[in-house]
Amino acid sequence: MDQKESKSGEKDLNRVPEKKKVTIFLRAVGGNTPILKRKKFKVKASNQFSSIISFLRKNLNCSTSDSVFLYCAQSFSPSPEEVIEDLFNCFQINNELAVYYCTTNCWG
Repeated sequence: MDQKESKSGEKDLNRVPEKKKVTIFLRAVGGNTPILKRKKFKVKASNQFSSIISFLRKNLNCSTSDSVFLYCAQSFSPSPEEVIEDLFNCFQINNELAVYYCTTNCWG
């Protein structure tokens, strides 16, 4: 992680580099869930999880009334305000964050 010094001379260990990107692996679950042609994407680590939700809804051509459920670790749905890097640091496998999506509630 890039460490920058603040004006007081202290290193800021919590600063996320603006250009850092992480790999997101989107997997469809459930029988009637549409499958994306491309499943792996690079996103800015500093983005909120809501950016993945918006991206997925757009690529699945969902209307505003359609439900889409997203899960990490096949068990919980992260808050839309969660920072992607935090999820990546906790739940990444093989340097990818697996995000499962479906049109019906599967887990949690």
